[in-house]
Amino acid sequence: MVEKNEQATVENEEVTVEENEETAEAVQEEVEVSPEQQKIEELEAKLEESENRYLRLQADFDNFRRRMRLDQEAAQKYRAQNLVTDILPALDNFERALKVEAEDEKTKTFLQGMEMVHRQLLEALKNEGLEAIDSVGQEFDPHLHQAVMQVEEGEGESNTVLEEFQKGYKLKDRIIRPSMVKVKQ
Repeated sequence: MVEKNEQATVENEEVTVEENEETAEAVQEEVEVSPEQQKIEELEAKLEESENRYLRLQADFDNFRRRMRLDQEAAQKYRAQNLVTDILPALDNFERALKVEAEDEKTKTFLQGMEMVHRQLLEALKNEGLEAIDSVGQEFDPHLHQAVMQVEEGEGESNTVLEEFQKGYKLKDRIIRPSMVKVKQ
């Protein structure tokens, strides 16, 4: 029986030696890559790198086009902002002039003409998306109102706008000028 065990051990060692030799040959074949195979692997790596670079470039270009489109849409939407900002002081002066009390017929006629021009100007600005911000009686909102005075007396709840000193305006959804207001504390 001892001989059988020794014989089995010798056979196992022979099989193991043969497996090791086969494995070594396979590893050696892998290590010894032909120059053509190396060139193919290099070219495949360069191709993959070029494809990745192309995809990144394509994504950057798509992002650029999207940003340009959004910028153009914003520019179109708010194209009148500079003009409106420049016209607002004249609009304020119109409103102050219309508050003057007319004593004679000539002054009343003059004020009626100014009122018509004021309405036309407001209508043209409204067509561009300008709208006045309602203030009096509203709750104070720091995004819409600029508090220039706070008082403790007066009607209404705390943090309510009591008086408007200068109108505020929005162009579409953008605040052009906040309303200057007096707020109850």
